[in-house]
Amino acid sequence: MRLPRRAVLGAIGLATLAACSRNDPIGASSSASRTGLVVGSQQYYSNEIIAECYAQVLEASGIAVTRQFEIGQREVYIDEMTSGKIDLIPEYSGNLLQYFNKDTQVTDRDAVREAVVKALPASLHVLDQADAGDQDSYTVTRASAQEHSMSSIGDLAALGTTITVAANSEFATRPYGPTGLKRLYGVDATVLGVEDSGGPLTVKALLDGKVQAADIYTADPSIASNDLVVLSDPKHLILAQNVTPLASARVDAAAAAAINKVSAQLGQSELQSLNSQSVTKQLKAADIAREWLRAKSLV
Repeated sequence: MRLPRRAVLGAIGLATLAACSRNDPIGASSSASRTGLVVGSQQYYSNEIIAECYAQVLEASGIAVTRQFEIGQREVYIDEMTSGKIDLIPEYSGNLLQYFNKDTQVTDRDAVREAVVKALPASLHVLDQADAGDQDSYTVTRASAQEHSMSSIGDLAALGTTITVAANSEFATRPYGPTGLKRLYGVDATVLGVEDSGGPLTVKALLDGKVQAADIYTADPSIASNDLVVLSDPKHLILAQNVTPLASARVDAAAAAAINKVSAQLGQSELQSLNSQSVTKQLKAADIAREWLRAKSLV
């Protein structure tokens, strides 16, 4: 059965992630010899749906596409993009900025976008960002929030102990992970590595009480379905995370125009609806994307 959420990777290393795409390995063709564009996606079901939207709207515009999905984390695919092996991938503005500039001080969506444009290497550029965002979060159970009167991230201090956060292992080194949490909110934390990018295993760890908080992406329907509480972030530990197409120089004006039409239609409620179809109906990313693009008259 096809899992509608992120694949569970366990202890697989990043180098292995790059070879785990459903298609041919990324390095199988050089940018000099191939035609068309290579569209990639992260190892995350929502990102794959967006990547399918990009791929299908490009194909409808007469542009040949090779899909290279479920690549893994930024540490893998940024290298592949700068070397010309991937041409387009859905990104998230704040996390992309912090990859290139971990000490950035900007927080709001427009400032983050401007900073991303300046931070990117010359071989890469971003297209129009969508209104939709999908942010990392510190999320707790409703019962815990009520028992300890928690509504914001700083309220985690009310637990009176070093908290454990269920998240991908790399969360431990992200600017919004334990170091940033301590610096901005004075809360001590460790990370329980659950390698499904906020998926069902992460949710289960939170519901079972193995952790006090979890990193669950804010467009994930499991937050509402499990009555979880996303703690507010008044000090902007986690930057704005608007869906942003990251492109290589091979993405020309015609291709960019097609992708920008997708971004223009992708609002927050739209993304949540697309994600819900994967989680609740277990539909394939390609089918979800196709029906949405047709409904928006984009194909």
